[in-house]
Amino acid sequence: MGFVQLILSTYFYLIFDFTTNHWIFAANQSLHSLPNAPIRVLLLSTVHQPNDPRIAGKIAPVLAEKYEVFRPTFPLIKQLIWRVVWLQPLVLWHFLRFKPQIVHIFVPELLPLAFVFRWLGAVVIYEVQENLYQKFPTKTYNRGWFLEQFFAFFDRRARRCFYFIFTEKGYLKEYQNLTHDHEIVHNFADLKWTKTLLPHATSCDFFYAGVISTNRALDTMLAAIALVSTQYPAVRLHLFGQVSWPLNNLPHYFETKENLVFYGYQTQETAFRQAQNCRAGLALLKPVGDYLDSYPSKLFDYMALGLPVVVSDFPLYAAMPNFEKYGFRCSPHDAQQLSEILIWLIEHPEEAQEMGKKGREAVENQYNWPAEAQKMLDLYEKLSRLQQQKSE
Repeated sequence: MGFVQLILSTYFYLIFDFTTNHWIFAANQSLHSLPNAPIRVLLLSTVHQPNDPRIAGKIAPVLAEKYEVFRPTFPLIKQLIWRVVWLQPLVLWHFLRFKPQIVHIFVPELLPLAFVFRWLGAVVIYEVQENLYQKFPTKTYNRGWFLEQFFAFFDRRARRCFYFIFTEKGYLKEYQNLTHDHEIVHNFADLKWTKTLLPHATSCDFFYAGVISTNRALDTMLAAIALVSTQYPAVRLHLFGQVSWPLNNLPHYFETKENLVFYGYQTQETAFRQAQNCRAGLALLKPVGDYLDSYPSKLFDYMALGLPVVVSDFPLYAAMPNFEKYGFRCSPHDAQQLSEILIWLIEHPEEAQEMGKKGREAVENQYNWPAEAQKMLDLYEKLSRLQQQKSE
């Protein structure tokens, strides 16, 4: 985004936001003065998409049933320095407008502002969605010694002052000796996807959703598709998400180009409609950063949709009960092994459909969002009581 474009987009964003939402501010002032007014919650991220499946699709609707929830959206800016310069003043402005009692932040770059929010009387929940201490070496931008030290400084102080939500249990290896309460709230599947029809694919199509990169085994997937295409030329891999790697640099890209369909970033509804026509969902990760300790959320979405799943051969997945009934574990470096799995799925449609059915049952019984949401609500209830006691 050019400098002039950035100024203009921010200017017009402010005008649009004010003209469309200024009435909320007046209503909120009246609401705040009522003795029995609901606790006000501000959800903040300067990185996630406006329709982010976890924040917009899961967290906000659950909290809105009990609290007064505000979730401002911001222009998407890639470079951290420009997000700090242009978006953090907007974040502070929203805080001063809404006067929330609880602020829930989703990105570490908001930690310095979070201390301001705390000083102004809000309780802060810091949601850790990745282990940045392990992720920094794998980043291609927004990295460097200064940023790492800056993050570590505020992150370690946050452990003494804020409440925490972790999306993975494995992150507790790093985050120990927390002063305040925390909860592990996995990004399991929304049960609404279990209401869709089970896939009944007759084609040789496979499905992938997420960031498209070599760290997520893009090179291995393309090599596997190249092998499968020698037996099944009509094989297709449907990829939904942002491409973060130069495709022309991949050895098998030109060989498999006709077998690949790239959709870019799409809503879950759009992507999952295509999944209904696919044999299986791929969720391979390479053992870099914090991937060894993290479930890809798409794994559980695939299961909810009734797709057999193909994941990396990490111990994390081996520990999932009865995983072999609904999925395959495969080396994220072994294209031959992956191609054999894909061919088996093509040649055994009835068994594949039964695997998908078992995966959906696992989501209905265990890996679902309502069970996780309740843990988040329990933490919010505790913080709400604290804030109400302060105001009495």
